[in-house]
Amino acid sequence: MSPLFPALTEALADPDGTAAHRSALRFGDRSLTYGELATAAAPLAARIGEAGRIAVWATPTLETAVAVVAALLAGVPAVPLNPKSGGSELGHIVADSAPTLVLASAGDQLPPALSALERVDVDVDVRATRAAAAAAEVLDPGFSPEAPALVVYTSGTTGPPKGAVIPHRAVATTLDALADAWQWTGDDVLVHGLPLFHVHGLILGILGPLRRGGSVRHLGRFDVTGVTRELSAGATMLFGVPTMYHRIAETLPDDPALAKALARARLLVSGSAALPVHDHERIAEATGRRVIERYGMTETLMNTSVRADGEPRAGTVGVPLPGVELRLTEEDGTTALAAYDGETVGEIQVRGPNLFTEYLNRPDATAAAFTEDGWFRTGDMAVRDPDGYVRIVGRKATDLIKSGGYKIGAGEIENALLEHPGVREAAVTGEPDPDLGERIVAWIVPADAENPPLLAELADHVAVRLAPHKRPRVVHCLGALPRNDMGKIMKRALTHD
Repeated sequence: MSPLFPALTEALADPDGTAAHRSALRFGDRSLTYGELATAAAPLAARIGEAGRIAVWATPTLETAVAVVAALLAGVPAVPLNPKSGGSELGHIVADSAPTLVLASAGDQLPPALSALERVDVDVDVRATRAAAAAAEVLDPGFSPEAPALVVYTSGTTGPPKGAVIPHRAVATTLDALADAWQWTGDDVLVHGLPLFHVHGLILGILGPLRRGGSVRHLGRFDVTGVTRELSAGATMLFGVPTMYHRIAETLPDDPALAKALARARLLVSGSAALPVHDHERIAEATGRRVIERYGMTETLMNTSVRADGEPRAGTVGVPLPGVELRLTEEDGTTALAAYDGETVGEIQVRGPNLFTEYLNRPDATAAAFTEDGWFRTGDMAVRDPDGYVRIVGRKATDLIKSGGYKIGAGEIENALLEHPGVREAAVTGEPDPDLGERIVAWIVPADAENPPLLAELADHVAVRLAPHKRPRVVHCLGALPRNDMGKIMKRALTHD
């Protein structure tokens, strides 16, 4: 049996013990204790134990959590499927990962791309008897930390999505490192409303509390009222992405109950993209609580975080987690920056036990992702302060702008633009320029569509805060920025044609 969940193992061994009666999962008005989770997951684990690789139709439901836990207990790699994916993308993932069956809620209607797979409905009705947990006895007790736990597909921004094979070792070490950084214990109650087909929502948001022996309250989908309700009712931690925290910041001035609830929280964590500094400041001013940021990706799980006992420095993702090595490299991709001065931009490379094993069926892509001495090339660009804090300035492919002989990260310009009262949302890209090499282009959603800020005004605003060579040379006003399911801006969709 997987050693990932000590409280669940204890509940299986002693159905009448203390651990069995602890709250584990709650989705809306449906919930499971650890004993009930064991009763639901163990027979399913026994059922799929010889399945090879399985797919999970990852709706934000109790059934998805039980399905993934059952797969982990059985040592069967699980492939979470995004229910919002189109038919061609699902077809690619199914063909590439070749699952033998798909786990889903009984009421789910699955798309044609999954029609060839055997379907197993997940039963979370545990009113019958705890005796069902006896099925756990048939589970294989031998477990290798290197065995694959999950195959999570990347977003596919540069081609078809690649399946990152994540071993049990990476899941355990990342969650334990976060426990150290965030002082995360079994007494914590996490609330979130993230999707369950990716690292943030599933591994951190569901498996994280279960590994600690704590509990999670999932909102089904994010809404500010749900956050207020759960934090007011004893939840201690909130996980979200920048779009969620932006909605919170917008709501706070007129919602004293939300401010009071957030002030009660022990930890507010944002990830998956940079949280604008002005949202940091608005939340801190209204609640007295600072949002902390962490940095990770599908292939590496978590790399860095602001620590619960550290300085919550807005605009940074903190320091490397225990066990994670991190360096910034020059453009050649192998030479490490000689010193960290908070200004020099380099590519983030990491190595450690948090890393994935390989891209499924893609030895070429796997080899290209690593240096000869084992560092993973993240493609993210950052600067690092002398005390080790990391500040991400963008992606190498889309956010590194070479203008007038300078290497400029789009992220810091975006943060500066967001400090302007006339800017609601901002994205920055580069485009060819015969004189500068590349010129900086700002894409903004103005606070007042009828009276948007002028280019000269925004250029001066950025030049004063950063430096003259970082000012935008072109500004485009939009009604909204294109975003994916996680709220990340899709810069490749930004075009002035």
